[in-house]
Amino acid sequence: MNNDSFSRTFLKESIEVIQALDPAVIDAVANELQKVRDRGGRLFILGVGGSAGHASHAVNDFRKICDFEAYCPTDNASELTARINDEGWETCFSEWLKGSRLNAKDGLLILSVGGGNREKNISMNLVRSLELAQSVGASITGIVGKDGGFTKQASNACVVIPPLFSERITPHTEGLAAVVWHLLVSHPSLKVKQTKWESTKP
Repeated sequence: MNNDSFSRTFLKESIEVIQALDPAVIDAVANELQKVRDRGGRLFILGVGGSAGHASHAVNDFRKICDFEAYCPTDNASELTARINDEGWETCFSEWLKGSRLNAKDGLLILSVGGGNREKNISMNLVRSLELAQSVGASITGIVGKDGGFTKQASNACVVIPPLFSERITPHTEGLAAVVWHLLVSHPSLKVKQTKWESTKP
């Protein structure tokens, strides 16, 4: 397959995955997030690897466009690496959430390809965070891939990016997760402030 053919194929696959998304599920996530904001809760966004970058970007947009009090643990490299060094990877997010006094008013938004899996010992820092959120009654939402993993099982509402193309589950999930959370911050249930370029007159 030459470069041009691959580019065409990747874009065609992306379109198919987008068309397979259920808008009602995305609306359900928006409604769940709206409840968190309306009751004065904070939004904690968690992701690992590329999804950590998404989490940081999403925190910016949820704060600036949607008036959330939002945070992610990966924005503080000093605390995160100290916790990993001293306490271990598995609890680095959950202990940060405990220090943030996670409670029933708050919400957790997980961005992940696999969603965490206790049985396979994958993304256990997400699993432990989800278990903590369940124990305190915090709202759980997610944008994940594959079968959704533990995030899907634990969530009040969760978008699963359909794994239609087994060779490219990760790039399609991570790429389209950004599309979904940009949809969320633009959603009429959540958006309260105009974005810069749309508000700038020609």
